[in-house]
Amino acid sequence: MNLTCSINNKTVSREVAPDMMLLDFLRSQGCYSVKCGCETTNCGLCTVWMNGKPVLSCAVPALRAGGCEITTLEGVREEAEEFGRFLAGEGAEQCGFCSPGFIMNVLAMKRELSNPDDREIREYLAGNLCRCTGYAGQMRAVRKYLEAVGRQEAEKQETEKQETEKQEAQKS
Repeated sequence: MNLTCSINNKTVSREVAPDMMLLDFLRSQGCYSVKCGCETTNCGLCTVWMNGKPVLSCAVPALRAGGCEITTLEGVREEAEEFGRFLAGEGAEQCGFCSPGFIMNVLAMKRELSNPDDREIREYLAGNLCRCTGYAGQMRAVRKYLEAVGRQEAEKQETEKQETEKQEAQKS
């Protein structure tokens, strides 16, 4: 059967078997950040975004992605690298096997929740398993990242406000 979708803003059309999972399809398209850790939807390693929402690609038939926008870690590289620096800075980046799925969920959470507290962060990231860390470093990294992004957004808004005021003053 033919599957046409967008992967990281690039339209792809391929023949796929009816039983092919999205994880396998994405890897066949060169998206090697998408990893299989459990095949039981318990680890979060295979997380990608389908139309902007996190999904476990090991549990989604590839044909369900027809007409959808699929985003993998490769499609959010700059944001992922920025958050990755926070992980490394907190000593939370050890073997790195779980990082792609974890990062995809952190970036999705940043888009969906504004100023989440620790309980909300833990709840959002509950499906991401890591065998190396005790999660404390990851939580510190998430908090520091969200604080830094919040400051950047506030500064950007203030700059835009000042520019608007300046333009309005020049019109007067």
